[in-house]
Amino acid sequence: MTKRKPEASRHYAVCPHDCPSTCALEVETLGSQRIGRIHGSKANAYTGGVICAKVARYAERVHHPQRLSQPLKRVGPRGVGLEAFEPISWDEALDCIAERFQQITDQFGTEAIWPYFYAGTMGWAQRGATDRLRHAMGYSGQKETICVAISNAGWKAGVGVVRGVDALEIEESELILVWGGNPVHTQINVMTHIAKARKRGAKLVVIDPYETPTAKQADLHIKLRPGTDGALACAMMHQILADGLEDKDYLARYSDFDDEVRRHLSTKTPAWAADITGVCADQIIEFARLYGRTRKSYIRVGYGFSRSRNGAANMHAVTCLPALTGAWQYPGGGALYSNSGLYQHIDRAPLQGLSLRKPGVRMLDMSRIGPVLTGNKQDLGAGPPVKALFIQNTNPMVVAPESARVREGFLRDDLFVVVHEQMMTETAAMADILLPATTFLEHDDIYSASGHTSIQVSKAVIEPYAQCRSNHRVVSELAQRLGVRDRFFEVDELSLVDQALEGSGLPRADEIHRRQGVDCGLPFETAHFLDGFGHADNRFHFRADWRALGDADGCLPELPDHVSLIDSADADHPFRLVTAPARTFLNSSFTETPGSQRKENRPQVMLHPDDGRALGVGEGDLVYMGNRHGQVRVHVMLFEGVQPGVVIVEGIWPNKAFVDGRGINTLVSAEAALPAGGAVFHDTKVWIKAG
Repeated sequence: MTKRKPEASRHYAVCPHDCPSTCALEVETLGSQRIGRIHGSKANAYTGGVICAKVARYAERVHHPQRLSQPLKRVGPRGVGLEAFEPISWDEALDCIAERFQQITDQFGTEAIWPYFYAGTMGWAQRGATDRLRHAMGYSGQKETICVAISNAGWKAGVGVVRGVDALEIEESELILVWGGNPVHTQINVMTHIAKARKRGAKLVVIDPYETPTAKQADLHIKLRPGTDGALACAMMHQILADGLEDKDYLARYSDFDDEVRRHLSTKTPAWAADITGVCADQIIEFARLYGRTRKSYIRVGYGFSRSRNGAANMHAVTCLPALTGAWQYPGGGALYSNSGLYQHIDRAPLQGLSLRKPGVRMLDMSRIGPVLTGNKQDLGAGPPVKALFIQNTNPMVVAPESARVREGFLRDDLFVVVHEQMMTETAAMADILLPATTFLEHDDIYSASGHTSIQVSKAVIEPYAQCRSNHRVVSELAQRLGVRDRFFEVDELSLVDQALEGSGLPRADEIHRRQGVDCGLPFETAHFLDGFGHADNRFHFRADWRALGDADGCLPELPDHVSLIDSADADHPFRLVTAPARTFLNSSFTETPGSQRKENRPQVMLHPDDGRALGVGEGDLVYMGNRHGQVRVHVMLFEGVQPGVVIVEGIWPNKAFVDGRGINTLVSAEAALPAGGAVFHDTKVWIKAG
């Protein structure tokens, strides 16, 4: 007799991954422990029923045969994998962690322990669990620099607050600029709204160093050199002013633009920018006039071009464009980088345990985990070396800069490592105690979005797999063993969420979940800054106050400009490397799922055919690529969609996916970008040779 297949039912959920879209989902469940296909929810106007293929196939991750199922203790060498571990109970695991943390605290002080996390989940309660433990115990703090530190600073320099025009207005735009992003890979919903605008006659321009799948769909692709976006934006402003296309009334009313700014931009000619960007002056002029003559122009600002030593200045220069033309004042006009500033009225203190925070605790830069773990005195300050790591929601062995140095740090005999994970990542393989984690479908949380304007609550739709536990539960049970007695560790996640929501004007968590989200969008006048930008004078700032944003030495220029701080190509390192996102990976997530592995196949370096001929290499050949941080070995993909001298490697592949076991972030510097830190993933010079 054949076993009857359970009928699927659908449940609302929210995608937790590090992506601006924060999609509303409909999840097929096949009983209490299994899911089927995941679909986009049409109840959320931004999601609009559309989600990326990797999340649609999420069953591959939830029910992966190699998913971690029980607590493990390392009994073999670090970095080997599952065979180096033996099973233990949850009580044994948590008791061991608490005992070791207490021993380290007694000998070296609380700052010798560094809780380390990031955006494997974007849920406020689960992600904030690590901070609740940190603040309760006085462990070392974390500067969250790996993603948006540079771009936030650049946006705030001009706009003053991190929010912009609702992405749904793209459908009303006449011209859409996708600047430094590839939404076909990273924000498929953006492409849905762009497609609707194009049906009405809107044009699409993509500004990116290589011909991405998004660029292939564009009416115009501006293929510039990495790190030169500020020069392009300044030359556009020069041409707009030269042609008299600026909105003088808007500038006088809403900005600090004056004759000094005008004189400065008069020197930033298209010919000047052409030498810097590699884009011909005539194309810059054509592009500038298209933008200057189209008032309902919308810039969807990406993160990519900010991940450079001059990234904040580049971002600021781009934000000046809609102020110059007055595009902000029109429906479908203006720009959006992130809407994270929409949720400032929600009190995150309960979710992060801020009331428990100890004064004077040192802050360690997460992007510099390699230098931190290898004892760099400048990073450690007057505090002790890091003797223990408690890691949730991230995979620094693969995603952090200078990964060879990160590996060196993890291999220290005196470092005690706890990792709470879903899969045997390369960071998990370095753990002394490894704990199995729930997925977002197995716990509750609240989610905001940077790409749209809704706040959403998601609840578990299936039971936790095997012995997996949520971040909140693990941290709560560990805190109790460490002697913490506080309500933050005695209630469930949604109780903390309700506490955060008090006084916000928003419903309680259960009601937000029932309504499948609440829109926090602002009235037109506020969303378009017609009642003032985020600075004290209510004006957009062409003059950036970088010192106020952290540039104590005043290295960044006050006025929009190209800043030559980048890792420029030279005779020994003639290529500039960009490590762009792959379509079916998300940082290091999904690299283990069969669907993603089939589609991505293997790491490749995209190399212009002229460069291939000069190096004597062809399609599929192996090359060495290196700089002072190390070298990697990777296959060649000849590609005419880059300028000669520019190379692209898509995806944060596991280190082991590369021929010699060294991943692409081996080559990326851990140098902190101005004005206040940030990882410079797309600012790397390299040499290449046949191999």
